[in-house]
Amino acid sequence: MSPATLLLTALSSLAVNKLRAGLTLLGIVIGITAVITLMAIGQGVQQSITQRIESLGTNLLFVRPGESNQGGVFGGQGSASTLTMEDAIAIQDPVFTPSVAAVAPELSTTGQIVAGRSNTSTRVYGVTPEYLKARNFDLSSGEFVTPGHVDSASLVAVLGSEVADTLFGNREPTGQTVRINGRQFEVIGVLESKGGNRFFSLDDQVLVPITTAHHRLSSQRTAQGAFNVQTINVQVADLDRMDSAIREVATVLRLRHRITGEDDFSITSQQETIETLQETTGTFVVFLGAIASISLLVGGIGIMNIMLVSVTERTREIGIRKAMGAKHRDILLQFVAEATLLSLGGGGVGVLTGILLSWALNGRSLLGGQPTQTVFSGEVAVMALAVSAGIGLFFGIYPAMRAARLHPIEALRSE
Repeated sequence: MSPATLLLTALSSLAVNKLRAGLTLLGIVIGITAVITLMAIGQGVQQSITQRIESLGTNLLFVRPGESNQGGVFGGQGSASTLTMEDAIAIQDPVFTPSVAAVAPELSTTGQIVAGRSNTSTRVYGVTPEYLKARNFDLSSGEFVTPGHVDSASLVAVLGSEVADTLFGNREPTGQTVRINGRQFEVIGVLESKGGNRFFSLDDQVLVPITTAHHRLSSQRTAQGAFNVQTINVQVADLDRMDSAIREVATVLRLRHRITGEDDFSITSQQETIETLQETTGTFVVFLGAIASISLLVGGIGIMNIMLVSVTERTREIGIRKAMGAKHRDILLQFVAEATLLSLGGGGVGVLTGILLSWALNGRSLLGGQPTQTVFSGEVAVMALAVSAGIGLFFGIYPAMRAARLHPIEALRSE
């Protein structure tokens, strides 16, 4: 049979049992829709996190302590107390680190923030005035931490926009007071929103002078009693000088720490952080796709089941076709074409439904959380269509071969 005749024959055969064909097609539609929608949500989360980090700038280096070792028990990276305020000051020296534009040491802890009857638990970061420039933040109101605040360990705080909304709602937070772990702080400013989602938010934080965090909230010191910091944020003057900046910072710290063997610190770039998160979220996206693909497998099994039933019901028809000269190949191709039409038709409808659902979910809040960002991928749609066609071929081959192997005499005898 010619391809056109084969297609028309397959369509007419499927039209005989419209409801059964429609229900079979529905299984593929659900599977393809689930794959495209979940992949769009996963890629949206990945893109959202990457954009949030990139908004802080890509010419950043993060210097963190190495891992601790107590009695042979190793802590994680950053658990040691090896970085100090003096290290941060030394890195600012333009003679030894000409590639460095700004240095902002950081000390973090958790805190319960209370304002009147409202309260929230978040991260509290001890910072210096350079933090605003180094981390590419802007203020929506008020002022930032000043050198005077750092020198006097003032009880002042700059709120992230999400914390400000939680505690004060529509009221102006600047000039108000909050309690952080039982101590009263004056709110001197609010950061401009950077956006975020339920997985990652740059607005859920509170910034205080680093000396205040050290003396009033955390009081962490090195083994030598020096002022310990957890991270030193380094802004590189130019993205092309990133490697030079890493070498310069590492040299300064090795000289200060008198290191002759393994470094007691680690230096990572913003780009490395982005790549690591993309790998992690990429695994999450693949996992979502794999979960959704299970429904495709179920749809394929449904196609095989229906085609086997169809062969049984049409045994006499197959016998008549063979008796009239239909070849083994003609019968085989007819049933394969029917299975492929079912899967491809379901795949096409599923792709369209997935696109519409992804578009409908974009920017909408799920379960009352942050707005969901979705990213539709044409590659995923093409792959889904290819997979649906492959499922039709794979699950349609066995019923088609069974139909083609029927002996015409035996087939004509069936009722």
